[in-house]
Amino acid sequence: MLLRLRRLSTALTIAVLLTGGAALAANDPASALPAPAEVLKTMRSVNGYFMLKNPDPGRPSITTTVRPGAAPRTTTRASNIWTRAVYYEGLMALHGVDPDSRYTDYAVKWGESHAWGLVGGPTTAHADNQCCGQTYLDLYALDPKPERIRDLEASIAGMVKDPKTDAWWWCDALQMAMPVFARLGVLNHDPQDFEKMHALYEDSKTRQGGPGLYNAEEHLWWRDKDFLPPYREPNGRNSYWARGNGWVLAALVRVLDALPPDAAHRGEYVRDFQAMAAAIRPLQRPDGYWNVSLLDPGNFGGKEVTGTSLFVYGFASGIRQGLIPAKDFGPAIARAWNAMAKEAVHPDGFLGYVQGTGKQPSDSQPVTYDHKPDFEDFGIGCFLLAGSETWKLASAR
Repeated sequence: MLLRLRRLSTALTIAVLLTGGAALAANDPASALPAPAEVLKTMRSVNGYFMLKNPDPGRPSITTTVRPGAAPRTTTRASNIWTRAVYYEGLMALHGVDPDSRYTDYAVKWGESHAWGLVGGPTTAHADNQCCGQTYLDLYALDPKPERIRDLEASIAGMVKDPKTDAWWWCDALQMAMPVFARLGVLNHDPQDFEKMHALYEDSKTRQGGPGLYNAEEHLWWRDKDFLPPYREPNGRNSYWARGNGWVLAALVRVLDALPPDAAHRGEYVRDFQAMAAAIRPLQRPDGYWNVSLLDPGNFGGKEVTGTSLFVYGFASGIRQGLIPAKDFGPAIARAWNAMAKEAVHPDGFLGYVQGTGKQPSDSQPVTYDHKPDFEDFGIGCFLLAGSETWKLASAR
């Protein structure tokens, strides 16, 4: 059975959720969703900026890193690294609500430019290297050419056969690779993919670094073992990076969107998603964003788009799937999306307030309206993911 891009088949469910007392706060403009056309206009602007700036989708990513006391360093990386892969996740999500052939043509050229391969080759077990497979699977669903997922299937099959379960030692890995396991399991009717995915997830959640990266009391994730206690933020609280938790929230909704209702371990993923969402929502700032350090607003506090986008995406997808109530999470989505669309998007589509690559609040600073991060692509991908689900929510009113 071929995978299919999910469209708007659940719009009626969302409409029901948004009525009968669950409507967004009409008396607070910041908490009201914009018109679907406005959401789409913003998404097109941001994506248009990227496609115009990068007419050749196969061109390697070239970045220059400047660090205090050191000479600038220029790095060239293949265009199928995780940062670009996240952009294409967003592009395909945009295509799901705005089916323009330019988007799929661009994505196909990207896949063809590196022969549908993975960084590290078909034997790689690194989650970052498998992230591109999410778009390969999207494009395979549109045109099932075996070469589009050949190397991806080999990579996952190798991990399924390997008894090791410690490959996901950082929480970002869940978003990079977990949906690939889920979708291949559906495509190939192979429960082994589901079981291996769960074994990897459980290791990350409950064993990495000793206690695992998930704090079952605060329902938030440490980025990796380096941030487990006794490490603390300057204010003495646990260190939870916004984007790291955003990756996990996004991973869970993407997996749940793919898994059959009776799939093994689905209930655990639902419970973890709901607990995380309930913990993250009250941490939203009054201006609609989330701090890069979720529990310490004084540690590089300020507006930041990637973590905020991933939370919007997770919440909105969660509402669409009937996992969380629109009456509680809808206003948070609207406040965040409205803030980003108004304050972060430049007239030419450039996206400001994007924290570049890293793993903690201090990385890739400063995060400002005008600052260009080391990689623009993944920030745009996160924003497009958020916009696609916001559009669906707004269209169901």
